[in-house]
Amino acid sequence: MRLILLGPPGAGKGTQAQHLVAKYGLVQLSTGDMLRAAVKAGTPLGHKVQDIMARGALCPDDIVVTIVEERIAQPDARKGFILDGFPRTVPQAEALDRMLASHGIALDAVIELRVDEAALIRRIESRIAEMKARGEALRSDDNPDVLHRRLAAYREQTAPLIAYYRQHGMLHSVAGMAAIDVVGAAIERALAAAAKPALAAKAPAKARRSRAAARPTAKTAAPKTAAPKTAAPKTAAPKAAAPKPKSQAARRKPALGKKSSGSKGRGKIARVTRKTVTGKPINRPRSRVKAAKRRR
Repeated sequence: MRLILLGPPGAGKGTQAQHLVAKYGLVQLSTGDMLRAAVKAGTPLGHKVQDIMARGALCPDDIVVTIVEERIAQPDARKGFILDGFPRTVPQAEALDRMLASHGIALDAVIELRVDEAALIRRIESRIAEMKARGEALRSDDNPDVLHRRLAAYREQTAPLIAYYRQHGMLHSVAGMAAIDVVGAAIERALAAAAKPALAAKAPAKARRSRAAARPTAKTAAPKTAAPKTAAPKTAAPKAAAPKPKSQAARRKPALGKKSSGSKGRGKIARVTRKTVTGKPINRPRSRVKAAKRRR
């Protein structure tokens, strides 16, 4: 989970960030705390921003973006983080988007804490008085004059971020003047509302396909299955009786002649032939046939 808390100075962003860190195990990335730590450590960056912070002015964008990029690259920020006090301008927000995209990550939500400036000034003055009563050291920007300048800078430079993140569909506004626990509960509801579309967008394609497959579809006629064909039993055709072979005597017996319809004159007998055993015809003289007929 990657969040941004927006709101003017003294709106309670730091307090709500600590609550979210304890509940969700996130890392709070406060640019103000990181810059103050650099000033306290006496680093080159701290020397560069010390006078700027003392005047209540905003640090250059390149410095702030660099320190945020170095911080989110650390292992404890991989689970998620809360940006407190950054971005402060629209160019910083655009630079943050580019930097996060280069790391393959994106913001999940932007929470705006709405407050009344007059009531906010009274709250800051009360906090300063309590810190002095406890003997705690005050920050360089914990005084009414610096607070007025910071509020003016917020209205001029940071307030346009509300419209910027609203156009990107990530802004969730929460009333910040209520009690701490009430504001915290409202922030949790806003985060739950922001998580629903994010989870729907990350639903695996496989689950979407299974839901689509479960929808009822129009009934289609079941394909007709052809009944298996059974082979008709084959019946053997009756075999023709083989002709009986003639005996050798029958084959040698000469065949009697028949009257030929094409012969001239009635009573004439056509030439009679007989077959020998070899199957060749043997002609008999017609005169012999006539003589045999007379003898009969």
